[in-house]
Amino acid sequence: MVGVLNLVPERLALALGGGLGWVAGVVFRIRWRTVMGHLRQAFPEKKDGWYRTVARACFRHVGRQSVATFLLGRMGIEEVRDRTEVIGYEAMREAWAEGKGVIVLTGHFGNWEMGGASIAAHGVPCDVVAQRQRNPLFDKDLVANRNRLGLRVIERRDAPKEVLRSLRKGRAVGIVGDQNVRRSGIFVNFFGRPAATARGTALFSLRTGAPLFLGMARSLPGSPQRFRVTFERVEFSPSGDMEADVLGLTRAHTELLEKRIREVPEQYFWQHRRWKTLPPGAA
Repeated sequence: MVGVLNLVPERLALALGGGLGWVAGVVFRIRWRTVMGHLRQAFPEKKDGWYRTVARACFRHVGRQSVATFLLGRMGIEEVRDRTEVIGYEAMREAWAEGKGVIVLTGHFGNWEMGGASIAAHGVPCDVVAQRQRNPLFDKDLVANRNRLGLRVIERRDAPKEVLRSLRKGRAVGIVGDQNVRRSGIFVNFFGRPAATARGTALFSLRTGAPLFLGMARSLPGSPQRFRVTFERVEFSPSGDMEADVLGLTRAHTELLEKRIREVPEQYFWQHRRWKTLPPGAA
């Protein structure tokens, strides 16, 4: 697939990806009911026409950004800088310069791969926590692209030790923190519904004193594709009660993530079953 995509102009490759995404969702109905159900739960005030419009745009976006991820292999650090309009980077860099490291949390929104690459491309050494892909060839290619763009990959199973080690070395750590957690998660509201959320991001920040930022890479129209990457500090004042603080900080970063998704809902990965794990005792 990478070989085929490298033979065609980027504009055509991205258009093809968007078309395939639309076909997958609208024609073959792959996760269509999941996306529509999530949109209805998240935006109960909207009408059916709005749900269908956003769902179709969401599938096109997923297809387009999937192709963009494959095309990272032919992109260099200079091109990453050229394609990213960065907002709030100086505040994040100043926090990083304090020497405690910095955590950049993101969600499955826009193009999170480009968001992580932009951190390293603009001069802050960055490690990213990532799950191994089931396809070993795709996994190898993805890890190689991340390394080439200045990102060191931490496997999720190694995160408890490696993230602390990275922060103590004064590095930035990128974490995608909006997946459903089957075990050991905490429940905080996400679009008005309790969602099982990993406690690790808040715990890392509270234990090390590393500031926590929300980083979002929003896709902008045009070809070659461009992105607006924003960094916002997650404001939270610890009380000293670790358990309560982990819950409070997790709630704070989840609320900020939801706020940004509401601005451009079609760029969020609604295909993921975010609310699959139910709170104890829930029907």
